[in-house]
Amino acid sequence: MSQITAEARAWLEQHGFTVRDESRWRAALTHGSMGEKADYERLEFLGDRVLGMSIAHWLYDCMKAPEGTLAQRLNVLVSRQMCAEVARGIGLAPHIRISKQANADGGRDSDNILGDVMEALLGAEFLDNGFTAACEVVHLLWRPALESGEGKSKHPKSALQEWAAGNQRKPPEYEVVDRSGPDHAAKFTVRVKVHKVGEAEGSASSKQEAERVAAAAFMEQYG
Repeated sequence: MSQITAEARAWLEQHGFTVRDESRWRAALTHGSMGEKADYERLEFLGDRVLGMSIAHWLYDCMKAPEGTLAQRLNVLVSRQMCAEVARGIGLAPHIRISKQANADGGRDSDNILGDVMEALLGAEFLDNGFTAACEVVHLLWRPALESGEGKSKHPKSALQEWAAGNQRKPPEYEVVDRSGPDHAAKFTVRVKVHKVGEAEGSASSKQEAERVAAAAFMEQYG
């Protein structure tokens, strides 16, 4: 069987996707724990590039800003956390094909899995309908984040780095102090320290995001 359910197809079309090759879309919605020949990994690789180019082009057209500012916004808008946020906003989770065990482990609400599947869907859209169509989907689904100004503020890690330098302190040091859960639903806890100032911790489904949360917590407490 290489088709998607009628419910999944209707949901995809409701959110701007155009389904042609159903086997491709089935793969985009399939987690590796299902043990099937085709899952979302290859499509996610492609969709990641489609998303990056789409957002970069959009920012270039819409923002009269220097390269550093454009890069700052791009990094936030294409991040795994943002992809997962978009996925939750359109109700992706129920349509992911995932094993009972991976689901019980929290996989259906994992930022990593939601973000990967979101990118895989963009990859499927690109292959089925071309880059222009994929860009239109990105513009539709990412518009709220773009219009809300996501990424305009400085990244917490950059803000902390500058704060430490401005206060004649050593650079912040990040350390993973805990990692729990299976690979597809991992949770990282990171501690950030600034010598002779203090420390703070943050937890998230990726090391990078946990570092961001820890830096934000530090700045809130000491900045």
